[in-house]
Amino acid sequence: MTRTDFDYVESESPGTGRLDPRAALTSDAAVFSLDGDWRFRLASGLTDTTEGLENPDLDDSAWDTLAVPSSWQMTGLPGETRYGAPAYTNTVYPFPVDPPRVPDANPTGEYRRTFDLGADWPATGRTFLRFEGVDSCFAVWLNGIRLGDGKGSRLATEFDATPHLKAGENTIAVRVHQWSAASYLEDQDMWWLSGIYRSASLVHRPDAGIPDLFAHADFDHRTGEGTLRVESDADGRVTVPELGIDIAIGESATVAVEPWTAETPRLYDAVVASGTERVSLRIGFRTVKIEDGLLKVNGKRILLRGVNRHEWDPDTGRTLSVETMRRDLEIMKRHNINAVRTSHYPPDKRFLDLCDELGVWVIDECDLETHGFVHIGWKGNPSGEPQWREAYLDRMRRTVERDKNHPAIIMWSLGNESHTGDNLAAMSEWAKGRDPGRPIHYEGDWDSGYVDVYSRMYADHAETDRIGQKTEAATTDPALDAHRRDEIPFILCEYAHAMGNGPGGLSEYQRLFEQYPRCQGGFVWEWIDHGIRRRNEDGTEFFAYGGDFGEPLHDANFITDGLVFPDRTPSPGLLEYKKVIEPVQIAISPSGQTVVITNGYDFTDTAHLRFTWSVEDGGEGTASGELTVPAVAAGQTAFVEWPEPLRAAASPEAAGDASGERWVSVSAVLVKDEPWAEAGHEIAWSQTQIDGAAAAAPTRSTTEAVVAGREISLGAATFDALGRLTALGDIAIDGPRLDLWRAPTDNDLLGWGGNVSDKWVTREVGLDRLEHKVLDVETADSGLTVTTRVGAASTDLAMGAVYHWSTDTETPGRLWLTVEITPEGDWDFVLPRLGLRAALPKTLGNVTWFGGGPGEAYADTRAAARVGRYSATVAEMQTPYVFPQENGSRIDVRWAKLADESGNGLTVLGAPDFAFTVRPWTTEDLAAAKHTHDLVERDRLYVNLDQALQGVGTASCGPGVLPQHRLHAAATSFTVGFEVPVR
Repeated sequence: MTRTDFDYVESESPGTGRLDPRAALTSDAAVFSLDGDWRFRLASGLTDTTEGLENPDLDDSAWDTLAVPSSWQMTGLPGETRYGAPAYTNTVYPFPVDPPRVPDANPTGEYRRTFDLGADWPATGRTFLRFEGVDSCFAVWLNGIRLGDGKGSRLATEFDATPHLKAGENTIAVRVHQWSAASYLEDQDMWWLSGIYRSASLVHRPDAGIPDLFAHADFDHRTGEGTLRVESDADGRVTVPELGIDIAIGESATVAVEPWTAETPRLYDAVVASGTERVSLRIGFRTVKIEDGLLKVNGKRILLRGVNRHEWDPDTGRTLSVETMRRDLEIMKRHNINAVRTSHYPPDKRFLDLCDELGVWVIDECDLETHGFVHIGWKGNPSGEPQWREAYLDRMRRTVERDKNHPAIIMWSLGNESHTGDNLAAMSEWAKGRDPGRPIHYEGDWDSGYVDVYSRMYADHAETDRIGQKTEAATTDPALDAHRRDEIPFILCEYAHAMGNGPGGLSEYQRLFEQYPRCQGGFVWEWIDHGIRRRNEDGTEFFAYGGDFGEPLHDANFITDGLVFPDRTPSPGLLEYKKVIEPVQIAISPSGQTVVITNGYDFTDTAHLRFTWSVEDGGEGTASGELTVPAVAAGQTAFVEWPEPLRAAASPEAAGDASGERWVSVSAVLVKDEPWAEAGHEIAWSQTQIDGAAAAAPTRSTTEAVVAGREISLGAATFDALGRLTALGDIAIDGPRLDLWRAPTDNDLLGWGGNVSDKWVTREVGLDRLEHKVLDVETADSGLTVTTRVGAASTDLAMGAVYHWSTDTETPGRLWLTVEITPEGDWDFVLPRLGLRAALPKTLGNVTWFGGGPGEAYADTRAAARVGRYSATVAEMQTPYVFPQENGSRIDVRWAKLADESGNGLTVLGAPDFAFTVRPWTTEDLAAAKHTHDLVERDRLYVNLDQALQGVGTASCGPGVLPQHRLHAAATSFTVGFEVPVR
């Protein structure tokens, strides 16, 4: 072989020998799957490839076997990789930017297998060899004959195998290159993986069959009629038995139909038949238009409650089973998500079938991103270079042609983060000509000259507000300003970066989407943490991220930024998002004894929901029942009076808990099973505290603190000579002392987009290494007062902290602590936390609390926290972020009890409440850990009782913490209580 034999690798051409792209159709024509074990060899580069790879007589018996579909770098995991290793970069190319050239060190996978189509394979017609996805460039031979080569890793490629097939045994050989010219177009913020990672097959194409078709199924919302026309070069008929349609291909039929929407995904089974082939279609009638400056489906403005979705599995990479795809969509639907942007490439075709079936709006994105050129000032970016034009157009054609028959797809996206250029404009022009029934999306065209929506990433709340009001900055091209401002809608194609603890500020974004018609929602970045399951030396499993495979260039854990963890466990961020975007809003009025139900669905009424109510006293349920709610039309509101049982249960005369807190809750749940959730699944909820309820105030005693040698006693409490609590009853305690620091979150550490936390995150002000200087210990008949100064080495900044301890007159064994805080110096930065930290015996591992829950919440992630009574183990109160960080705080806690297996323990009381965290490791341990397996339990529990916590924001890639959720140093005081049983 000579180097010219590999010219296709570094050619801007999208490929040779390929067939024209066509729709992914379900046909009765024969299909022979090539999935399964192939012979495999990994070459280090082009000079290491096998001579005669294509030769059927080549002896490959000594080669390994590798499954197709799969990525070769994932082989051997979670133990050790066998064929190279995954590598992660976000934007930078992991090779010199020298387009279209790539390194000589170019891992190349060589695949071979034999097959026999058998006697039943049709003797007439043609046979196509189809690859659903090969990364990143490949050439293919059949029985020694080269069929061609292809690029476009997330796109289908077909070759005509007919002339070279033979009866009996056939041999196919494929050479796959990790790097190629195509790699410059596929810089999509994900693991770099290679191989035949989607299915491969041989597909029979009968003579006089149906080579391709385009089903146009429009809906007229004014008449309620749908019009069906199937466009194809074939002769045949189109039948939809349920609708009585029987027409020739190319003819139109208009009948009354139920339209398709993401809320009501009504599909009709159709058959397109020629004399030799039957194609099954699932038809959804709907019309998408940009009208009156709005994105409308079936004549109505829609609100996108979306996510960006990469294809990912922690064990198989981008090779997904259909069960995993369905699971993704079921989890999305259960969390009120109604839209997916297929970032940043067309997904496995089966995923779109499921979107049609289950009901999800889809922005189908082309397989294109050239983000790495940003690091050289976009010099040579392919988007503006003529030699790349055909590659750009080819990728758009293959996206549209494969997926054009899916009703779920409401927009085509040209790609992602590829700057601007004539090639993108050409893609848009082609797509509009081929499919005028779908708008064009592309975030990089801020002037919006060749797109139909104004799309942005990570615009902050203030800018989104201006856009909603149409007062945003003018376009660069004045001729386009009125078009963008008045004629097209706005969406945030990426926002609320879900990396680690967060995202914060979701509620404030949602209010803007609901306030301004122009702002039609957005897509959270992103769906899943791309962690790779690995096994530690001791066998402990954890999830790897960038750098864990020895990559010399990587972007660390920026790959773990999803709403679900790698194993698809919902994160606290997903639970928050579900609450924020719930499509039904419930407002409970205790004074008016009414419930106001507002239907935020775009199309459907609330007949599929039933409404339940409950009353809780001190977190314990006392009554529940059904709320009779008429079917509320989309966009409408109903006022419902409380039923008599609810009035009675909520009345002052009803027996209640001594805490005095009584809460009324109303939930909207599914009436019947849906394909994505069972009957009773909760869609929306609200709760309200009954007017007049309040937490009990501390009752302080006049118990005298007694000094005895090196100890001070106060009621059931014991302190050391410096006034530090050491025991309460028989429970050993270390602390509590003032704490101002938290283990930084991803949003704290990365600090993109105006984060104001830098000084404490960089540790220059020493909040992580505070020293506590006792200035005075005063005993009196009213208790114990300890005056301290809390500061750090190298700075004169300090907090004056005065601890006032007293017993409780009415409750033996109860101790109250009031802390007075006075800042000293210029605290010109935010605090991560303001509260107390203490250590307790590890045996107190069972926790019960009354307050916000069941999961973690912070100042700007509290929408999903319900006031109630909850129980969990200390282990269950940890949130296992792939990269360990601050987590697990429960807000608005009135009281919390830490108990041993016998139920004995310590109760912490709020006056009125506190934020509560308990861990089996210190904050310092948490901050030092890089993976979950680095966290080793200590012999004590570490408890934080916080008066306030800084919000978390989305500054890992987006705006920082909003001003109203920032924590500033100021003089303040707060009170907590501690109680143990008195024997």
